[in-house]
Amino acid sequence: MSNAPTSTLPLADAPASAPTSAPVTGGVTVARKAAVAAAAGTAIEYYEFGIYGYLAATIGPLFFPSDNSTASLLAILAVFGSAFLMRPIGGIVLGRLGDRIGRRAVLLVTVIGMGVATAAIGVLPVAASAGLAAPLLLLLIRLVQGFFAGGEVTGAAAYVAESAPSGRRGFFGAFTPVGVAIGGALAATVCGLTTSMLGSDAMTAWGWRIPFLSAIPMVMISFLVRKRVEESVAFQQFQQHNEPPKAPLKEVFSQHTPAVLKVLVLSFGQNVGYWVGLVFMNIYMTTYLKYDKATVYWIMAFVSLTMAVLMPFWGGLSDRLGRRKVLAIGFVGYTVLVVPMMTLMDQQSIGLAFLAMLIVALPMPIVQSVGYPTYAEQFPTRVRYSGMAFSFNLGAILGGGVTPYVATALIGATGNLLSPAYLLMGGSAIALLGLLRVRETAREALR
Repeated sequence: MSNAPTSTLPLADAPASAPTSAPVTGGVTVARKAAVAAAAGTAIEYYEFGIYGYLAATIGPLFFPSDNSTASLLAILAVFGSAFLMRPIGGIVLGRLGDRIGRRAVLLVTVIGMGVATAAIGVLPVAASAGLAAPLLLLLIRLVQGFFAGGEVTGAAAYVAESAPSGRRGFFGAFTPVGVAIGGALAATVCGLTTSMLGSDAMTAWGWRIPFLSAIPMVMISFLVRKRVEESVAFQQFQQHNEPPKAPLKEVFSQHTPAVLKVLVLSFGQNVGYWVGLVFMNIYMTTYLKYDKATVYWIMAFVSLTMAVLMPFWGGLSDRLGRRKVLAIGFVGYTVLVVPMMTLMDQQSIGLAFLAMLIVALPMPIVQSVGYPTYAEQFPTRVRYSGMAFSFNLGAILGGGVTPYVATALIGATGNLLSPAYLLMGGSAIALLGLLRVRETAREALR
């Protein structure tokens, strides 16, 4: 009896002699639990990255004292980017473990590792008391965070895709980036509360530590949620009939190089959209446009929560229309909206700035919600974790790790406040070109 997949589309990334597998699906209850567990852990990752980005202008002079505020900001953003350099290494190590022993165990490790590292920043000494040791310790902790982050969001996305019913991977997969948006909203909310309650002087003196230490209860909740779920359906079926790969990353390079390149390019565009289109906008409005920090934090919290609500809609729509069409809508949206909305922000009206921020963020839930299930569908179960982790994290370095720094440096070098917009437009254009090489996978069974 033939075990060929029901789809007539070619499996472009599979070797010609590789056996195919029967469709792997999970029930709605299983998928719902997997989606909640994925979102809970991913929220921790993006809470940490969010508070660091939102507080960059506050903590920059504390760890990198300078008479030039732009120099301090660039230094703290360089340390921010250092975490992204560790993400591929974390993806290699944690992805290999995920492909050999299972997704669930690794996802428990990542959420604990990121949470503990985040809280550790809250107890660091600053340069005034520790000198050079302060920025070095900050750099070390950021590298640890990057290592664990390298296996978090991609592992969560793989876990949900492998647990979702056939034809609904887009809808349930959208809950992984719901965690991204909720994490960003929590970061903005905590920063907004502490800034409003303490004032700028107390915030600079010691209040900045509170958002980092607040990660501790969040980690405990996320760990308990993930501890209650089982291994993904697809990985359990894979284990029943196959030996785990001895060198999954080697297999990824030898058999799935086209998939690596596709995910890398799409991930680059996705990360530019998030880190320039959302996180950098906080720096843009507070540092360059001089809007009140607490007010901007509340704007970011509202925008992030609104984007979280929209994500399941776009993920479900991609199940019906296809991943490629919906992703194209998102990347075109970034290209069209960013310049007029950044111009609107620069009208010295907080109401207009809020409206512009809400509009410029609209492509974010489209790209985020559809991107993760698309990445999962590019690799077979036996190497899905490793393939996603490595390729996505390379794109994250280029699109996320360096873009806040580059955006700030561009403004400093050119004096043009719109220069980050062209960075976002370029990233979206590259992703659109890469999308032309991606086949439609919404209606295919997972391999």
